[in-house]
Amino acid sequence: MTAENPAPNSIPWPPIIYIVSAAIAVAAHFTAPLTWPGVPWRTALLMLGILLIAVALTIELSTVLVFRKHKTTILPHRAASRLITTGPFAWSRNPIYFANTMLLIGAGLVFSIGWLVLTAPCAAALTYVLAIRREEAHLAASFGKDWENYTARTARWFGRR
Repeated sequence: MTAENPAPNSIPWPPIIYIVSAAIAVAAHFTAPLTWPGVPWRTALLMLGILLIAVALTIELSTVLVFRKHKTTILPHRAASRLITTGPFAWSRNPIYFANTMLLIGAGLVFSIGWLVLTAPCAAALTYVLAIRREEAHLAASFGKDWENYTARTARWFGRR
């Protein structure tokens, strides 16, 4: 970390946000359960949850491997040394945060904890406010035109522009 390339945050907000969101959801579940409807829907929701978890874990693993390949930090409170635009970053500027959100939703469906499904978008919104905006400013300052070109073609959460 240098004066020209300061870290986007001093606290690693995203993992904290998602862990606390999950803890709040589980605590709320034991206090005031939000469960899913009857048997026909339960099987479909279980299968959808398993699929979401599998996709989320695949995204997370492939993202870790891309960070390793490019020899830059995966830690959200460290300065980036490279702009990664391949692998999962070709279709999401935030594949790990996207996957973490999917993971909470999938776990909510699998374990029939409606609070996980409700807290997932809240965690994503809080991650945007506390981390993504600062990370994007850091990347814009560090990578200039390359960052602008990347953001012009890749959505923040998912998809091509």
